[in-house]
Amino acid sequence: MPWRSFAAMGDSFTEGMSDAYPNGTFRGWADLVAARLAVDSGPDFGYANLAIRGKLLTQIIDEQLDPTLAMAPGLVSIAGGGNDALRPRVDAHALVARLDKAVERIRATGADVILFRFADVTAHLPGQRIVGPRAAVLNDGATMIGEKHGAFVIDLFGDEAFRHPHLWAPDRLHLSARGHRRVAAHVLSALGVGVDDEWLLVPPVPEPTPWLMARGADLRWAREHLMPWVSRHLLGHSSGDLITAKRPDLAPIE
Repeated sequence: MPWRSFAAMGDSFTEGMSDAYPNGTFRGWADLVAARLAVDSGPDFGYANLAIRGKLLTQIIDEQLDPTLAMAPGLVSIAGGGNDALRPRVDAHALVARLDKAVERIRATGADVILFRFADVTAHLPGQRIVGPRAAVLNDGATMIGEKHGAFVIDLFGDEAFRHPHLWAPDRLHLSARGHRRVAAHVLSALGVGVDDEWLLVPPVPEPTPWLMARGADLRWAREHLMPWVSRHLLGHSSGDLITAKRPDLAPIE
């Protein structure tokens, strides 16, 4: 069906980091999906993106759900929980319950909903034994909620291509431009919309990095990305503290 409007809720994944436009803002999978949906819907298609990097799932729901419902979009995506899973303490089951109620409210308006089973990033990050089980609860919860409310569930976890390092940014946490295009392709396919086949192409897996070079890369990553993240959270700060939504209202795509 040709949706007339699309509102995207979430964190950095939906904001589009690290798929940068030339002006320094971010594009990402949601912008790509919106642009493709606008082709079928026409020039009056409305797109809003309320996602802000660093947001926890409860913040996404508390801050973005009511403005989204007020716009009455025909299609809504809601993605979050990754930042929660990285925190020292989190109740993943409680997050699933919050997401369930949020999706129930969206579906009650007649809008269609997009949810995600997130790709596995634990192979690239420390703390796999802690983050992995939490991510599994969130992914299983998305499946349950999708079945319960009739939502589209995009299974990125089941796509082995997301183990390819070129689909990830240097920080090992956010998708690269290539990764965002693959996500967009999955979303459009689930919606029954034609997609550019090039978005699904994956380059050959690179040769294994020699041990010494790999350890050096790990140290650089820890210095440039891990330690700043730890420092922010010890101070109670977030990367999104001074960021506002890039498209807070439904508007045509230029």
